[in-house]
Amino acid sequence: MPSSPEDITESTESAEAADPLHSLVLHTTDNGVCWITLNRPEAMNAVTWEQRERVIGLLADASADPAVRAVVLTATGRGFCAGADLRGAPAAGERVPGDVARTIRLGAQRLIAAVLDCEKPVVAAVNGTAAGIGAHLAFACDLVLAAESAKFIEVFVRRGLVPDGGGAYLLPRLIGPQRAKELMFFGDSLPAAEAERLGMVNRTVPDGELTATARAWAQRLAEGPTRAIALTKQLVNASMDADRSTAFAAEAMAQEINMTTRDANEGVASFVERRAPKYRGI
Repeated sequence: MPSSPEDITESTESAEAADPLHSLVLHTTDNGVCWITLNRPEAMNAVTWEQRERVIGLLADASADPAVRAVVLTATGRGFCAGADLRGAPAAGERVPGDVARTIRLGAQRLIAAVLDCEKPVVAAVNGTAAGIGAHLAFACDLVLAAESAKFIEVFVRRGLVPDGGGAYLLPRLIGPQRAKELMFFGDSLPAAEAERLGMVNRTVPDGELTATARAWAQRLAEGPTRAIALTKQLVNASMDADRSTAFAAEAMAQEINMTTRDANEGVASFVERRAPKYRGI
């Protein structure tokens, strides 16, 4: 079992050598937990077009694979993700109206949607700077752990840009519109401890404890009732945009669906029999 992102790098080095892209986004599954690790430490893990597509594909695979019951998204080095590396984008011709909007829809927004729509719970283990789309990648995760040295930066305003990757959707829902505007208007660097205080991060831990904490959280999720957690994720995400009657209807339907699972029956049986449940993810 790898004990850190650097260990993941070492354990997958020979297997990934034949495919340079795979070495830039490491992937391993251990005890039902899928680890997706950005691995361009020299670039603070600024994500390229190819890396983005691989992450999207790995999240889709995790959704479809019954052996995967939780996902951890993390990175190597000092940066979690310093934003998008536009140098890695495919060459384009002369820009025409509609090109930018299309690029955002098919690029940054697809990446964030892949996290939000993943049918398994996704834990962000933010090891360092999360800027721009890197911050939004963390905010899209279901649970966010941050190393004490991590920081979050809404960097767009520094470049004269509008936030993308769902930032103006995600951040106000975490901390409210006024706080979100403050961060997006000024682009100040926000330390992990302050991010936790504002509600952007679930927990801040010492740098050396980040991977172990992420593993412990992910393992607890992997041992839980996978379909119930997936339905709960969908309910919570949808509730932010739904009226009460729609939310209540969705809750009732989720209950209907979940009661057909073996894990729901096991949970009820274990309660009646006064024993610990043994969930199988089905």
